[in-house]
Amino acid sequence: MRALTWQKSSYCPEGNSCIHIAATLDRRIHLTESADPTGAILTTTRAAFATLLATLKRQPAPDGRDEPTAVYIRSETTVVTTDRRKWNAFVLGVQAGEFDHFTVSRYDR
Repeated sequence: MRALTWQKSSYCPEGNSCIHIAATLDRRIHLTESADPTGAILTTTRAAFATLLATLKRQPAPDGRDEPTAVYIRSETTVVTTDRRKWNAFVLGVQAGEFDHFTVSRYDR
């Protein structure tokens, strides 16, 4: 498998760990958190990721409160752990359309 090219939200502070997204040619989307001590990588379909993006876009923008609570992003077999500040940065990026290109394959155009 080729090395993944990861993208994080532009709302993530410079140099800080954040939620990262990557895609592979087999139409899979990968999500990880660079500071997750388990090193977990959640893998999903483009359709499921598109559903997540659409859901997050309908939510109110994060209010800037960065509670020190953990956020767990789960699939049936994988759990990626992050915190509220990093999740909020990801959601702001989603709402700005920064990850929309992951829902369309270059071969679908």
